[in-house]
Amino acid sequence: MENFMKKTGVVAILALVCCALWGSAFPCVKIGYDLFCIETVGSQILFAGYRFFLAGIFTWILGCIVEKRIITMKKSSVPYVLGQGLLQTTLQYFFFYIGLANTTGAKGSVINASNAFVSILVAPLLIKSEKMTWKKAVGCMLGFAGVIIINIAPGAWGSGFRLTGEGFVFICAVMYGTSSVTLKLISHRESPMTLTAYQLLFGGGILAVIGFVAGGKVSGFTVQSTLLLVYLALLTTVSFCIWTTLLKYNPVGKVTVFAFSIPVFGVALSAILLGEQIGSIKTLAALLLVSIGIIIVNRDKPVLANTK
Repeated sequence: MENFMKKTGVVAILALVCCALWGSAFPCVKIGYDLFCIETVGSQILFAGYRFFLAGIFTWILGCIVEKRIITMKKSSVPYVLGQGLLQTTLQYFFFYIGLANTTGAKGSVINASNAFVSILVAPLLIKSEKMTWKKAVGCMLGFAGVIIINIAPGAWGSGFRLTGEGFVFICAVMYGTSSVTLKLISHRESPMTLTAYQLLFGGGILAVIGFVAGGKVSGFTVQSTLLLVYLALLTTVSFCIWTTLLKYNPVGKVTVFAFSIPVFGVALSAILLGEQIGSIKTLAALLLVSIGIIIVNRDKPVLANTK
């Protein structure tokens, strides 16, 4: 299992599957806002809570089937897993759901791609085996340049940036990038499915409570809207389990570099599903810079080492 998950081709294929699923979440969440008649911040957070708590249930059931046992956490793992759930699910998606409601799916997906640069910058600070190289540094600068370009309005920052829109999506990206590193640090404590299931249940539960207390309401349950919610939960289950497994057996940079592909999927699917314009010079320039950043960082020879 370990040797298989370390193969470059396997890492690339599985990581890209995760990124395609996450890319599809941008337009699907916005569609969900319309189907469930979601207009307030409380309702946005409650919707997020429903998604991730349901994903936690799916993951727990899948884990029990795959591991042929009732998956539970060791007592010593509880604070680490709950802390991961607070960072990776509660805080990250608190900012994601509010931010995405105040920007376009295409723009949000490009900004969110900066999470990969964050993880590459944070990893050397927390994991001794992760080294910063000039290729990674250049890739990070190009990627952040892409994020800046997508936020510049003609002539100024002004109308191109909103704190509760693009700003919150960027904060989400910082949380996302940091959580990938902390996930690597605690991945040896539990199996990928156990870790994923309980952090989703805890993080999603907290989101639901926050949304409920804030007066949130999710209505308009139909076959179409329910299937969309189930899809969002299932994509979370699949992508989180795969991502956690990849991080368990590989260096952070080798895995998270593929997160740069999320805007490619996000922009394309936002155009298809939401009819958003993707042909603007700003969007294409941002995608180009982010793509170049992917290539430069990915050409850096990964260092395989034990981080336990």
